[in-house]
Amino acid sequence: MQNKASWDWEPGSRVIADTRDCSGGAEWIEEPYVSPDGERVAAVACVGEAQFTLCANGQPWENVFDKIWYPRFSPDGRLTAIVQSDGEWTLAVDDAPWEQTFAYLWGTRFSRDGSIIAASIQQDGEYGLAVDGEPWEGLFENATDFALSDDGSAGAASVQVKSLGQADIATFQQGVYSIAVNGEAWDAVFVNAWNPSFDAAGKRVAAALRHSLYEYGVAVDGVPWKSRFGSVWEPVFNPATGEVNAPGRVQGKWGLAVDDQMAWPARYAQLWHVAFTPDGKTTAAIVAPEFGSFTVAVNDRPWEATFPVVTDLALAKNGRAACLGSDCNKNFAICVDGRTWSGRYDMAWTPVFSDDGANVAVLVEKQGKRTVVLNDKVYREWFDTAFPPVFSPDGGKVLIRGISGGKFMRIVVTPDAFHA
Repeated sequence: MQNKASWDWEPGSRVIADTRDCSGGAEWIEEPYVSPDGERVAAVACVGEAQFTLCANGQPWENVFDKIWYPRFSPDGRLTAIVQSDGEWTLAVDDAPWEQTFAYLWGTRFSRDGSIIAASIQQDGEYGLAVDGEPWEGLFENATDFALSDDGSAGAASVQVKSLGQADIATFQQGVYSIAVNGEAWDAVFVNAWNPSFDAAGKRVAAALRHSLYEYGVAVDGVPWKSRFGSVWEPVFNPATGEVNAPGRVQGKWGLAVDDQMAWPARYAQLWHVAFTPDGKTTAAIVAPEFGSFTVAVNDRPWEATFPVVTDLALAKNGRAACLGSDCNKNFAICVDGRTWSGRYDMAWTPVFSDDGANVAVLVEKQGKRTVVLNDKVYREWFDTAFPPVFSPDGGKVLIRGISGGKFMRIVVTPDAFHA
C-alpha cells in the first residue's frame, strides 16, 4: 500500500489531467478511474476499429488490445485492466500483460498492500483463481465466491466437486459443493457452500454452508459447527481473537453466533454485514429490530435511528460507527453513532473515517453533481463526478478527487472548506 505520509498534503488544488484528451488521439474515451493518491486518472480509450488501450494522465499505453475493461488501481498505485487479444483474456498491470492467457478472466482482487494481484479465471471449461498470473493447479467445473486473504498468500472459492446430470436432484441433495483453498478442496462436501472468508493471518477459512434443503450451518477449515440454523450469512473472523462470527437464524429470528455459541440472542428480524475494530473489542452489524426497519447494532445495542434500508456500514478504529440509511435506495441519509446528519442525497457512498476516528467524510450526489460531506458539513464545490475522500494520516486534511468540465483535479483541504 502506498504510504499516505509521503503523499502531497499541502493544501491547494492542482489540475492533474484533462480526461477528454489522450495523446495520439482517440475515437472515444470511457469513464475515468483515479489512483488512491489522486496523482493519476485513467480511462479505456478506443484508438481504432476494435483497438483499445488505457490512457493515463493523457498518455496511452503502448500495448493495444481487441478489448479492455475493468480498469482499477491497486492499493500500491499500479494500474490494471482486463484485456483480450486474439480471443484470449489476461490481466495487464502497468501496460505489462501476464504471460499466461485464459478463455476468460474477471474479478480483479488485490492484497491489502496491493503487492499481490489475483483474478478469477476460466480455462477449458474449468474455473479457478490466478495469482500474479499463475493459475491454481487444480481447477473446477464450477467456482464462485472468490476470496483473497489480506496478505495475498491464499485464495479461496466455493467449488463444485461432483458432477451433476440434468435434473439430478438426488446427487445434489447428497452434496456436491465444497470450499477450495489455493486450488485444493476440503474433504467435506455439502449441499452448498459459499462466502469463504480468511482470518487475519490468511491461514484459516470459514464459510457458510447448507447441510440439507432446510438446515444451514458454518464450517471452519472443513469442519462444520454442530449448530444448525434456518439460514446463515457470511461468517467472518474477529481480527484480534480469531473467533468466527456468523449471523444465524433460529426459530424465525436472527442472532450472532460466535464459535458455535449464540453470543447475540436471536431477537432480530435480520442481522448481517458484521464488522470489527482492529482490537476486536467492538462488533457491529446491520440489524432489523422489526421487519422492514433497519439500523446498526454495536455490541448488540441497536441505535434508535431506523430506516427502511441500511447499507455501507463503516467502523472506525476507535469503535465509532457510520452507515447509510435510505428509502429503498433513494433519499440517502448518513447516520454516525446513531445520529442522522441533516442532508439528504440522491446517492451516497460508504462513509470514511480518519485514522483516529475523530472525523468522517462521505461522497454524495445530488441532481447529477457530486461532492464530499465532512462531519455534516458540505464542501463548497460540486463536481461532474468525484471519488471517495481520503484523510491525511493525522486526520486534519481531506483529499478530494473530482472532475469538472473534463478536468481532473486533486484538491487538499482543511475542515474550514466545508460549511453547514
